[in-house]
Amino acid sequence: MRCYPALIREVVLCKATFTEGVSQPQHGTREKEELIQNLRRRGSEADGVDTGGAALQVYENADLVIIDLDLPDLDGLEVCRRIRSACDIPIIVTASQRSELDCVLAFQAGADDYVSRPYGCRELMARMDAVMRRAKPKPIHTKIISHGPLQIDVNSREVRLDGRRIDLTRKEFDLLHLLASHPNTVVSRKLLMRQIWKDSWSRRSVDTHVSSLRNKLGSSRWIITVRGVGFRLGSG
Repeated sequence: MRCYPALIREVVLCKATFTEGVSQPQHGTREKEELIQNLRRRGSEADGVDTGGAALQVYENADLVIIDLDLPDLDGLEVCRRIRSACDIPIIVTASQRSELDCVLAFQAGADDYVSRPYGCRELMARMDAVMRRAKPKPIHTKIISHGPLQIDVNSREVRLDGRRIDLTRKEFDLLHLLASHPNTVVSRKLLMRQIWKDSWSRRSVDTHVSSLRNKLGSSRWIITVRGVGFRLGSG
């Protein structure tokens, strides 16, 4: 049986390099690095960033995001809100002290859990496992979409081409999955933007992700542009 901690393939930790009551930045850095090391020992890939802006650039590849409220550039709640408006990735918010108001605002911004310092590493790991259990229940049936040499495993969100694994971002997978779910059908640009980007899209987002997918699949023929309408899955 697959244990839930194994589901957390990649974690983005967004935490400033300082802690409450400590003036030396290196102490905050040490705390962050310790948490990253503990995550990696559990078999997760963990990336630490120091700003909200950086978190918004890398969260798409993650299975879980941990956001500290005290960030140097953006309000942690705003970062949480932006991520939640774009996708349903699990989010844990951390704070320097327990505040009922901050806790309520965090949940309203889209957080799945809230934990205040000081907290133990084992407590945080347990909270991560609980959040992932709710977000990703163990699949009962395997669903694979095959299109010639292209195979899309919907449950594990893995893509293989001629048996070789293709690493895709969250949005790239969603885009390819949507096109593959409608074979021989032109999917309109409007539907793609509504289904994948919801309220945080731009026309350029679709074009950028289509171009990236073509490069990763090794041929522009995998995604065919139908001018003035949208895109359809090709045959490579």
